[in-house]
Amino acid sequence: MTATTDEAPAPAAPPPAAPAARRDDHLPDRREALFALGGGLLGALVALAGAKALAPGAPEARDDEEPLGAREARERLVEGNERFVAGEPLHPDQSTTRREGLAEGQHPFCAVLSCADSRVPPEVLFDQGLGDLFVVRSAGQVLDSAVLGSLQYGVEHLEVPLLVVLGHTECGAVAATVESRRPDAEPTGTDIDALVAGILPAVEEAERFGAHETELAEVAVDVNVELVVERLKASPVIAKASTLREVKVVGAVYDLETGEVEFL
Repeated sequence: MTATTDEAPAPAAPPPAAPAARRDDHLPDRREALFALGGGLLGALVALAGAKALAPGAPEARDDEEPLGAREARERLVEGNERFVAGEPLHPDQSTTRREGLAEGQHPFCAVLSCADSRVPPEVLFDQGLGDLFVVRSAGQVLDSAVLGSLQYGVEHLEVPLLVVLGHTECGAVAATVESRRPDAEPTGTDIDALVAGILPAVEEAERFGAHETELAEVAVDVNVELVVERLKASPVIAKASTLREVKVVGAVYDLETGEVEFL
């Protein structure tokens, strides 16, 4: 720092040193691992589509392009995840122009319900940017009224064509629910018990169909995703929207070890 008095300047400080530069075997196939499953107030908000500006090297996205259908939206997610897994993300839609354009409104091409786990950020896993995804997160993708209302808003007002329920391997919320089934387990006496109660049907379903104890949590992750998908499809708001235009609800599981997202 330069001296501001008549005294000789102090020697410049040296620059700071530069910073130093389980996967368990899964069940054969998630579709085989899954067993056959039986079968809030929304705010009066008006969402306008924001301008779609491009970050350097990003896939083309402009205001005048046709809205994506569910298939195209899923393909964009798959392509983004492939870039993420390969370590070659484009970081699209993160420019200053994109940010400023979105101040006028949003028009995401997909809604994602994912776990609150810090290792599972959908925008990163799918290599998307500002305004691309309408993301709602809760531990274990527990679907309470606030979460459901948020997703209904995404479908009814933002008109997303695709809704993805995204679980992940090694889910702590699912593991805690499995542990809660032990004879010596006791309730925590906190709101965490509500999360366990929300995931419990998936664990019980996995048990009923014979999942081995060592595989129970892994199978329950998949079953939990499928149960949430079915509940969302049964939502009157989402079901009605599906009769008016294309709206698909699908499940997927993110692998913490490989970075891959597998659609179920």
